[in-house]
Amino acid sequence: MEASIFTQVLLPIAIALIMFGMGLSLTIQDFTRLAKAPKSIGVGLLGQIILMPLLALGICLILKLDTPIAVGLMILAACPGGTTSNVFSQVAKANLALSVSLTAISTFICVFSTPFIIQYAINNFAGEQAIEFSLLQTAIGLFVVTLVPVIIGIGIRHRFTNAALKAEVYFRRFSLLFLVAMILALVIKEREMLVTSFDQVFFAALALNIISIAMGLLLSKIFNLSFIDGITLAIEVGIQNATLAILIAISFLNAPEFAVSAGVYGLAMYIGPTFLVLWVKSVRKKRETLTAAEN
Repeated sequence: MEASIFTQVLLPIAIALIMFGMGLSLTIQDFTRLAKAPKSIGVGLLGQIILMPLLALGICLILKLDTPIAVGLMILAACPGGTTSNVFSQVAKANLALSVSLTAISTFICVFSTPFIIQYAINNFAGEQAIEFSLLQTAIGLFVVTLVPVIIGIGIRHRFTNAALKAEVYFRRFSLLFLVAMILALVIKEREMLVTSFDQVFFAALALNIISIAMGLLLSKIFNLSFIDGITLAIEVGIQNATLAILIAISFLNAPEFAVSAGVYGLAMYIGPTFLVLWVKSVRKKRETLTAAEN
């Protein structure tokens, strides 16, 4: 996929619109909640920003993934989840406020953390074939297409709350449709690579999804968080921003082969959270039955 108006202009604009939509769902209180619930948010950020990339690195090494898949998986792990995680938290009746706060804060942090993780991945896995990469340009690019639209969205949400809430739904739908369109485009563009490596990339993506959800639950146990907060962390850690990872690979790095892992994960990431939600509903039903029997 050569550098073109699509990869250098239209794709970043589309991502910026998605991030603007995310901003419409956020408020200033979503950031200040860190002071009110530092433990839960701190543990969540530990899982998202630090442990998730380490988990991806472990999977890359254990499975001995091919270079494009390994670098792509690391890029994906460096992109914390967007509003999709908030939707799953709402469906699971988890701590939606915690979920939204983690989404908001991790979005800001990843502007600074993601470039370093990408640089490590390229240097570690690509070796002498490493492509040209600029920490500064990537950080600036992420700032422009993520933070600026999010900040504008937050400002509009603060000024025009009702209109922002109504519009946010449409941006969320656009986000899902755009991700599906990008996955289809990658399937067509990188079909030869997918044919030869699909088992490898799908298993790696599924393993990352399932283990990261388990890691979120484990973190909640280690730090004695509530059941609801544990479910929230599992969802937040287990869902990544595949659309942003695809943008980085295609537009920033001009390496669509690195986007394949994110594209496959964009489909696989719904598997783990779906089973988690079903398990949570089952647990709640059993608790309600026991409570009714005791009464």
